[in-house]
Amino acid sequence: MDLRLSDEQRMVQRTIRQFVEKELMPLENEVLRNDREGKPSLSPEKLKELQLKAKEAGFWGINTPAEYGGADLGQVMMAIVLMETAKTFVPFQFGGTADNILYYGNEEQKKKYLIPTINGEKKSCFAMTEPGAGSDTRNIKTTAVKDGNEWVINGEKIFITGGNEADFVMVIAVTDKELGPKGVTCFLVDRDMGWRSEYIHTMGDWGPASLIFDNVRVPEENILGEVNGGYKLGLEWIGNARWIVGARAVGMAERALQMAIDYSKERYTFGKPIADRQAIQWMIADAAVDLEAARWLVLNAAYTLDIGEDNRHLASIAKLYGSNMGNRVIDKVLQIHGGMGYTKEMPFEKWYREARLWRIYDGTDEIQRLIISRNLLKGNVKIGDFI
Repeated sequence: MDLRLSDEQRMVQRTIRQFVEKELMPLENEVLRNDREGKPSLSPEKLKELQLKAKEAGFWGINTPAEYGGADLGQVMMAIVLMETAKTFVPFQFGGTADNILYYGNEEQKKKYLIPTINGEKKSCFAMTEPGAGSDTRNIKTTAVKDGNEWVINGEKIFITGGNEADFVMVIAVTDKELGPKGVTCFLVDRDMGWRSEYIHTMGDWGPASLIFDNVRVPEENILGEVNGGYKLGLEWIGNARWIVGARAVGMAERALQMAIDYSKERYTFGKPIADRQAIQWMIADAAVDLEAARWLVLNAAYTLDIGEDNRHLASIAKLYGSNMGNRVIDKVLQIHGGMGYTKEMPFEKWYREARLWRIYDGTDEIQRLIISRNLLKGNVKIGDFI
């Protein structure tokens, strides 16, 4: 059993870290200033420029199969990359990727949707959540009714990440209500087919969309997978995203905790640095232990995927613990910085708002606890099993 990164993984980690420190962190003051003025964090042109630099450095499609031009580095490496990029609040994603369920498309769908998405020519989003159906997929109301060789979709989706910018959506709609949650289908729906998006303002940078479908007609060939096969695709999409939340929390916590350590050595009270105060030392120690526990939960969930095993239980654990760890650590770091930590001159209040979202999207804390406990109570997972 090897619990250390390989030389290749360490090399990639160092290169990503250098990219983040050289290209992204210098933009942090600009991002904070834009946020205070109510402007977008970075312009689309600047983000595209950063992606091109990353592509030139060899980081394109980090986890995309080689047959599609990607590096195909695996899930553990993806976790490491996310931990590094999350050390800055500059919004950035390496290009050359597509949603995992898009690979289930037929050859024609891959040409029309998958390849352009990987190449950065199209943007996608995934839509399942509704005003009355978040984690409870049984309450999905959006319908798709067959009419000749087309399906007519009606309904509303909410809190859709990337919905305002997307060229097409992978939308889950009810096609057979008698089958309950398994009577749903996933459709590939271009924006020019008639759906519209509305911006939702949130307490953080996340700017999700509400998607409205009003008699949107979708051709038969735009079904992703099979009719009434959308439930499985939806679960796979969500399951893949859960441990990623934990990875981002680890990256943010690493950077924030190091900033707190550095500040505690510089900030003096009553003639001594606050680093000498036991109250500060214990906060730093507790945060460090919390962080390391989350790191290994995330890496274990990613490794389980890499070896082809079902990681859903581990993904829920990594998501639940990681997201809460992020909230606990940033709270301690803000406290250590005192009044300055609460100002918009520092990044902590920004991270504080972002971290609070992690406990909600891609399955709330309560849903993760339900999944974990259900697996244990039903005997799907045994206490003490090495998983």
